[in-house]
Amino acid sequence: MISKQEINLVVVDDHVMFLTGLKAIFQDEDNIHLVAALSNSELVMEVLEKEPVDIVVIDLSMPGINGTALNTLIKKKYPNIKTLVLSTYNDPGKIDQLMKNNVDGYLLKNAEPAALIEAIHSIFSNEKYFSDEVQQKYMKSLFSNKDHKILTNREIEILKLITAEYTTAQIAYKLSISEHTVNTHRKNLLFKLDVKNTAGLVKYALQNI
Repeated sequence: MISKQEINLVVVDDHVMFLTGLKAIFQDEDNIHLVAALSNSELVMEVLEKEPVDIVVIDLSMPGINGTALNTLIKKKYPNIKTLVLSTYNDPGKIDQLMKNNVDGYLLKNAEPAALIEAIHSIFSNEKYFSDEVQQKYMKSLFSNKDHKILTNREIEILKLITAEYTTAQIAYKLSISEHTVNTHRKNLLFKLDVKNTAGLVKYALQNI
């Protein structure tokens, strides 16, 4: 979901070369305004006090205030500011801790620039964004206990639409979410219900919903 509004962005990463690469990516985006690119996490809160910011992109592993602590600080003081973690780590424990502190997205640093831009626009549009790799790792950890297969209300809603033969695009339009989000829910459903394909989802729905 591409927003036409200008998105005010702050990026913090202690690796200067990576930070330079991010600057180059955002320079090509007309509606993304890079307010600050910081290599020191302790400066982030100072910037947020002075400038209007929509999203902060955070590295996890930083000296001083690490990314997990920074996310918590931002969410406590500025609950309306969105946070997107951009990290090399794919640790379910870290992801779970961040999710409990209302992080809005988590993307691995090996992602394509297009995925980063998609994540920023999705988060700005009040959607959560977690890359496929992050989702898969987290869900496998969360649902390693096979007895824990409770579906969320949104998952049940999507399962009903799948059973009614709606396409991914139609589901996304009907629920006002991105196709990426629909596909993520579909993967979660397949894993939770321990089925291999759409036919398995439909069979489960007919028997249980």
